Amino acid sequence: MTKYWTYLFIAAIFEAAWTFSLKLLNFSDLKRFSFVQCLTVEGIYKLFPLLGYIFFGIANTYFFAISMKQIPMASAMAVWMALSLVFIKIAEFLFFAGKFSWIETFFLMLIAIGIIGLKVVSK
Repeated sequence: MTKYWTYLFIAAIFEAAWTFSLKLLNFSDLKRFSFVQCLTVEGIYKLFPLLGYIFFGIANTYFFAISMKQIPMASAMAVWMALSLVFIKIAEFLFFAGKFSWIETFFLMLIAIGIIGLKVVSK
């Protein structure tokens, strides 16, 4: 059963990465994108968010589906969403110069307590 919780944890990491890929995706650049641009470094960098969006989305779905084989669906969904939110907030703070707030930290700790509670109760 522990490995299914690990899969859920991995799915949440991929969900956070998928979310940031979506944030970095620039549709106007993709509309004007041509095959010749694939040969340049700048062109490849424009494709990274799209490739990340596809990869992280598929990986997230795969690991989340595996985790729901043994974890009750409502618990899996709640924990997955909560973990994803925590990972997004941490990444936003570390990589995107997000603001630190004690009140947000307090509420994230409440989410963490809820995650631990759901894990204990779902046994």
